[in-house]
Amino acid sequence: MTEPIWSPTDAVISASNVGRLMRRAGTSSYAELVRRSASEPDWFWPLVVDDMGIEFSRPWDTVLDTSAGPEFATWFNGGELNIAWNCVHRFAEGELADTPAAVFAGEDGARRSVTFAELSGEVTRLAEAMARLGVGVGDRVAIYLPMSPEAAVASHACAHLGAVQVPIFSGFAAQAIAQRLEDAEAKVVITADGSLRRGREIPMKSIVDEALTQFPCVEHVIVWRRLGNDSVPMTAGRDALWEDLVADEPGTLPVLEVESETPYLLIYTSGTTGPPKGAVHVQGGFLVAIAREVIYQADAKPGDVFHFATDMGWIMGPWLVVGAGVAGSTIVFTEGAPDWPNDRLWKLIEQERVSLLGISPTLVRALIPHGDPDADLSSLRLMVTTGEPWNAGPYDWLFETIGDGRCPIINCSGGTEVGACFLSPSPAIPIKAMSLGFAALGMDVDVVDENGNPVRGEVGELACRKPWPGMTRGFWRDNERYLDTYWRRIPGLWMHGDWATVDEDGYWFLHGRSDDTLNVAGKRIGPAELESAAVGHTDVVEAAAVGVPDEVKGEVAWIFCVAPDASDAQALPGEVSDLVSAELGRAFKPARVLLVEELPKTRSAKIVRRAVRAAALGKDPGDLSSVENPESVKLIARSV
Repeated sequence: MTEPIWSPTDAVISASNVGRLMRRAGTSSYAELVRRSASEPDWFWPLVVDDMGIEFSRPWDTVLDTSAGPEFATWFNGGELNIAWNCVHRFAEGELADTPAAVFAGEDGARRSVTFAELSGEVTRLAEAMARLGVGVGDRVAIYLPMSPEAAVASHACAHLGAVQVPIFSGFAAQAIAQRLEDAEAKVVITADGSLRRGREIPMKSIVDEALTQFPCVEHVIVWRRLGNDSVPMTAGRDALWEDLVADEPGTLPVLEVESETPYLLIYTSGTTGPPKGAVHVQGGFLVAIAREVIYQADAKPGDVFHFATDMGWIMGPWLVVGAGVAGSTIVFTEGAPDWPNDRLWKLIEQERVSLLGISPTLVRALIPHGDPDADLSSLRLMVTTGEPWNAGPYDWLFETIGDGRCPIINCSGGTEVGACFLSPSPAIPIKAMSLGFAALGMDVDVVDENGNPVRGEVGELACRKPWPGMTRGFWRDNERYLDTYWRRIPGLWMHGDWATVDEDGYWFLHGRSDDTLNVAGKRIGPAELESAAVGHTDVVEAAAVGVPDEVKGEVAWIFCVAPDASDAQALPGEVSDLVSAELGRAFKPARVLLVEELPKTRSAKIVRRAVRAAALGKDPGDLSSVENPESVKLIARSV
C-alpha cells in the first residue's frame, strides 16, 4: 500500500478555504463532502457560490436543467451576473483596491504592477472603446497577446460587454490565426506590436496582418505598443493603437449583467484529424466551476501571489485569469519562455514572492538538467500541476527540491472542453505521490470498461456520469462533432479518453491519453513510465515514448531521446534500451531507441506525442499550429 508523502496538519486544514467550506457544509470529512457534492448539486453549488462570495445580480430559478439531455445541460438558469464584475470591479473599492491585481515580468526585465482599482479602470475604458467600435453581446473578439496584464484587461473587457473572447496562442503563425479568426467570425483582434521570446522579437502585429490577408473580414485591430515600435504597419480605418483608443474614455460604463448561459469564451484545441475544435464556455458555469477549483483545490486567497507558466491559448490561461481574479489573488504574468534563461522561473518566484505556482510535468523535466535552483523559494506554499501524467523522479524533485517537502502538489486533470478538472487533490487531505487525489468537488467520475461498467484494481477509462457547470456547451457550430467526441461511444457517459486506475485507498492515478498509452503484448503502460526510465541515463535530457504496431506483440515501444552531450552516441541507444528493460521488465524493452535533436512541444512545454508517433509511422501528424517547433516533426521522421 502506497503511503502519502504529504499530510496536512489540523492547522492547515482549518485555515484552508476547503476547511471553511467543510464547516459550513457540516460534513465530517472531505470524502463526505466530495460524495455529497456529486450527488446533491442543488445543495452543493448554491453553497459554494455563497461561500466564495460570487455575486449574481439576479438569482437563478433552477440550479440545473437537463431537459435537453446531459450533453446540453444548463446551469443557474434565469440568473444574471458578469465575470468582469466578480473578478475585477467588485475589488476596485474596499480593502483590496490598492492591492496588486497583476504584475508584468517582461523577458527584457521590464516590470509593472497594476492594482485592482487600476485594473478596473483599464478594463472599463477598453470596454468603452470597444463598444464605440460596435462590439456588443455575442460578438467575437480575438486576443493574440503575450502573457501580460493587457491579456487580462482584454479578457475582462470582453466579459464587461457580454462579448465572446477568442484567446489565440501567442506563438501561432498567420495560417493558424487566420483559421481561428475565420471559424469564429471575429469582429475585432487585439494584439501587440511585438513581444519577446528567447531573446528574439516576435512581430505579432505583422503576423496578424498576414493572417488578415487570408481572412479580411475583421473590422478592427487594436494594437498594444509592448515594444514601442513606431514603425509597426497600421491600416487606416481598421487599426488603432490601444492607448489612443482609450485616451478619452471616461471609465464609467457599467458592466452588462448577462444571463448565466451567455457565451463567454471560445477556445480552440487541436486534434489528430480535422480542424481545431472550438469549445464554447458560458459566463455562469465557467466562473463558478473555475472559482470552485482555484479557491478550494488550489486554496487561493487574497494576499496570494499566483504564477502559472502558461498562455491564454491554453485553458490554464483563462483558468488563472478567472480563478485567481475571483479569489482576489495577485497574478504574475510573464512574457516569453519560462526556461530562458534556465533559472528564470526560480528567480521570478524569489523576486515576486510567489506563493502559488502552476507548472507542467514536462517543464519540470526540462528544468531538472540545469540543476537545483539557486534562489529563495521559501514563499511557495502550494504547487498546481497539470497537462499530463507524472513520473517518479521529476515529481519527487519538484516536491522535495522546489517545495522543500512542505508544499503540497495539487496534481489535477481536466481539459479545454472540461472547463476545470475532473480530478484534483485538496490541501485538506493527505497526498500520495503522482496521484490526482479524488474526484474534484462536484464531479461524478468513474473508471469504466469498454461497456461502461465500473472497474477497480485494473486500468480503465476515465468517464463522467453527470454534467457539471464548467462543461463546454458544445463545439462552435459543430455539435455533431462534440457528441461524437465525448458522448456517443457509451450513451449517457462523457468518455474523456484517459486511462485511469483507483487504488485500494480510493486515490486516482492517470496513465495517459488512450491514444498515447501503449499496449505491449496485452500489458498497458503509460509513456511517462518509459520516458522516466530513459531519462535515468545521465546523457538523456528528454524522451518521448510511442507505440508502434508489431505483428507479434501487437504494439512495441519506440523511444525518441534528446541527448545533446552524449559521450558515446553510437552506444547510447543500446544503453537506454537496457536501462528501460532493467527498470520496467524485459516485456517493456523498447524495440528501438532513436536520438533526435528536439521533441515537438507546445509553448507550455508539453510534448506532443501524437505528432511524434505520426512521424514515426510516416503519417499525417494533424494540426501542428500549437507546436512551438514544428520543424522537429520532420527531423523525427528523418531519424526513422
